[in-house]
Amino acid sequence: MKICVNGGHYPGLDSGACGSYLQEADVTKNLMQKVAQYLRNVGYEVLEVQENELFDITNASNNFGADLFVSLHCNSAANPEAKGTETYCYDLNGQGAMLAQCIQKQIINSLGTVDRGVKESKALYVLKHTDCVACLVETAFISNENDESLLANQLDDFARAIARGVTDYFQ
Repeated sequence: MKICVNGGHYPGLDSGACGSYLQEADVTKNLMQKVAQYLRNVGYEVLEVQENELFDITNASNNFGADLFVSLHCNSAANPEAKGTETYCYDLNGQGAMLAQCIQKQIINSLGTVDRGVKESKALYVLKHTDCVACLVETAFISNENDESLLANQLDDFARAIARGVTDYFQ
């Protein structure tokens, strides 16, 4: 099985959301590398992609022939009280929703973040333009003090939970 793991945003060009001391692009780069290593450890072929242009990300996944695509992000909101994890799929009735549910469940059970659910989005470019089962994970709110602390101090726990969610999907 081939899996494409995408770290959202691009360090140095597009920081993504910023917390009080973390930048999304840096968090997702580290998270992508950790998730990819856990998946390789259990025998999957993994492509890590972190590019500035969305079409470069989806083209890389499609050219790789990925069976699965997981995009990693940190959420942000103007309200600093917003917190939790949510995972997006293109269609709530498709395989992407099953993948999203597996990953969402593992993160909630492992880290105890607020469960904001699995949501459908036809607008997210990477979900619309990948040729395989895909989801986008909003791990936690970088704009929330407690969630940002989880991202800073428990990133490996997020990575293990996401990798377990992927393996759950295949079982």
